[in-house]
Amino acid sequence: MHTADVVLIGGGIVGSSIAYHLVAAGCRSVLVLERETAQGKGSTGKSMGGVRAQFSTPVNIQMSLYSIPFYASFEERLGYPCDYRPQGYLFCATNENHMAYLRANYEKQVAMGLRNVRLVAGDEIRGQFPQLRGNDIVGGSFCPTDGFVDPYSAMIGFITWASDHGATLWKNADVTGIKRNVDDGSFEVATTRDTVFTGTVVNCAGAWAASIARMVGIDLPVEPLRRMLVPTEPFDEFPHTAPMIVDMSNGFHFRPEGRGFLLAWNDPEETPGYKTDFDAAFIEKILTRAADRVPVFENVAVNPQRAWAGLYEMTPDHHPILGESPQVPGFFFANGFSGHGVMHSPATGKILSDLILTKKTDLIEASLLNFQRFAEGRTIHETAVL
Repeated sequence: MHTADVVLIGGGIVGSSIAYHLVAAGCRSVLVLERETAQGKGSTGKSMGGVRAQFSTPVNIQMSLYSIPFYASFEERLGYPCDYRPQGYLFCATNENHMAYLRANYEKQVAMGLRNVRLVAGDEIRGQFPQLRGNDIVGGSFCPTDGFVDPYSAMIGFITWASDHGATLWKNADVTGIKRNVDDGSFEVATTRDTVFTGTVVNCAGAWAASIARMVGIDLPVEPLRRMLVPTEPFDEFPHTAPMIVDMSNGFHFRPEGRGFLLAWNDPEETPGYKTDFDAAFIEKILTRAADRVPVFENVAVNPQRAWAGLYEMTPDHHPILGESPQVPGFFFANGFSGHGVMHSPATGKILSDLILTKKTDLIEASLLNFQRFAEGRTIHETAVL
């Protein structure tokens, strides 16, 4: 029998960041439960690793304004690398509606305190990247502190620091049941390794969060959605200093990765479900879009064996569910990041640590992301979803 002040279910980047922030705030009795033999086998290790502050909702912008400087100083703070590369995100608009949208977002971002984002003209984009087919690009938006991190390294940095300072990580510990003691509100968490008694449980189970919530009688609106990524073979006909480039006409985006590039596109025909196999038919779909926007990609080589699929954890409004359950006090959510789990994990760790230890947080208006918003019809519309 074990006891811990806080039990985190899920040892991916979100659980690892919450562990780090709790321990850094003085809560040493933290236990992280990871069902796999190693961390990062869920969604963390399959992420594209993009980080950006170019969002359309204030709460997402705020989470990025904490997370990106955190990544920039990660190694200094934790003593471990996260491989933050501030190469930027460049959104390429192909019509006036896109441009009006970027302008409105830009004004919001600047008002929230993002200092270095700027709108760019079509000519500037064509001049900087002559390899792009730019005849329909009317302008765009660029932020140089956006960029990429290595999700696996960041996760390992968070958990190693937390473990070095008092937290405990159990691997091979699948949660099989959660019982709540009605007398004192404590929890008994049964795992394949042992049972733990705790006053606070945090659901950080990623795409598998709904099944954990069901163990305490909660119907959590989080569902898995497959996202596929295609790395190219080494390719030097496009600059490796390039930012993440987003084609707003269809959502195709790509960034440098190793000696090649990493290609991504959100297939609108994808349906929810625990599908983690890579569908070879996706390669032709994405290469068609890649060659259309970047003609030199016509002769890029791709090895289907190196492509992979991971799961997004989607909520109805594409925003996470953060904070304590109103029905089950002591049970906290850190779920439903809808593709932004890695980039927002530093902010999530801080917010959850604040809410667990002090019942409030200054980082965001916490009620915006609480579970009650769905029942109360307060969903938030984020349109800048990749």
